[in-house]
Amino acid sequence: MLEETFCHVAGIGSKGEERLWGKGFCSWQSVCETEALPLSPQQAEAVRQEARVSLQHLERDNPLYFDTCLPSNQLWRMFPSFRHQVAYLDIETTGLGAPGDYITTIVVYDGEKIFSYIQGQNLDDFRHDIQQYGLLITYNGMTFDLPFIRRYFGIPVRQAHIDLRYVLASLGYKGGLKGCEKQLGIDRKELVDVDGFFAVQLWWDYLNGENEGALQTLLAYNTVDVIDLELLMVMAYNMKLKDTPFERLHMLSMPVLPTVPFEVDMETVNRLRGW
Repeated sequence: MLEETFCHVAGIGSKGEERLWGKGFCSWQSVCETEALPLSPQQAEAVRQEARVSLQHLERDNPLYFDTCLPSNQLWRMFPSFRHQVAYLDIETTGLGAPGDYITTIVVYDGEKIFSYIQGQNLDDFRHDIQQYGLLITYNGMTFDLPFIRRYFGIPVRQAHIDLRYVLASLGYKGGLKGCEKQLGIDRKELVDVDGFFAVQLWWDYLNGENEGALQTLLAYNTVDVIDLELLMVMAYNMKLKDTPFERLHMLSMPVLPTVPFEVDMETVNRLRGW
């Protein structure tokens, strides 16, 4: 879908893009190979120039270029072209960012492997490891995860970023990550009632009671948050495609999600619930 995109060209909005599609100009390559675009001479030259530049950045495997020039509501179009650079990311913290709040765990999933980072163990490794990814996918990361990471680690986090909160909201799915999952039929099973506040309780239970089961449960919760992001990204991408002429051409198959490598300790969960 990225190579069919023209709405990032100055002066070409959604209607101009649809006009090009309707006339059969459905790729950057196609507009570079003709002089007969259904646009003014000035607009036509702008489209051809941007198409050439976009092809260069795609060949250079540079998602950050498209992150800066695409309209924010069209960032979802980047996903398949840079899926090989993706890190699905989620953090757990002791609070919402007040003085003294800190990151407890981070889980990163790259579509193949799961990486976990734990306060007091290997959390500082995240600072280096995250740099290898060119595209970050989060839920509400724009306002929470990434600002918290920048403050906590003192790193810029300049990668391209798709925040699924806004993509899903544009499709009518709101109410937080777990609310969106529920609306879309995604079942969290034994973690269905665990939320961010409960995650804080799990951390303190691990820290104060040396309860390894609480840490395993927290990591399981954090991991489900992250691997579900891939499923939600694919679902949202396919739904977005339905508003374009390219649904059949670019529809993605549903991913096979990995097994969560952490065990939920239901004894700890029930105790903290007061059962």
